[in-house]
Amino acid sequence: MRKSKFTESQIVAMINEAESGVSVPDLCRQHGIGQSTFYKWRSKYGGMEASGVKRLKELEEENRKLKDMFATLSLKHTMLEEIVAKKL
Repeated sequence: MRKSKFTESQIVAMINEAESGVSVPDLCRQHGIGQSTFYKWRSKYGGMEASGVKRLKELEEENRKLKDMFATLSLKHTMLEEIVAKKL
């Protein structure tokens, strides 16, 4: 996945700027982003502060690691079940 050229704190600052009264098309033109990108960011980061965004990223990373661990263990379990079934 492509990394954004904006940090989470910059994204939160843009959202706060839009909430303070700057129109979304002007804001997007000023920062060089599409309106759809802004609305996706607003749905994901809306109402958060920079510390909340950092915590969200940490939780997403932890969730990714746990999913990877589960997939590995599930595959091992399936392989062991097949070995036991072949021996019977």
